[in-house]
Amino acid sequence: MYPPTPGGGRRVRADGQAIGLARSARELLEFLRRAGLDPDLIDLRDPTLIEWRGGGPDTWE
Repeated sequence: MYPPTPGGGRRVRADGQAIGLARSARELLEFLRRAGLDPDLIDLRDPTLIEWRGGGPDTWE
């Protein structure tokens, strides 16, 4: 997860590819679902799964 953009939201990359701009944890989970992960099994605070830059999963603006 990239740092929040000036307009809000965070760019999302999975396996080295840009997959979108998430404006909330819910949108991020949808992007991860589309990338093949089960959103019910994802812990957004798991550093082995998500590298947060510029704030953690509670920072979107």
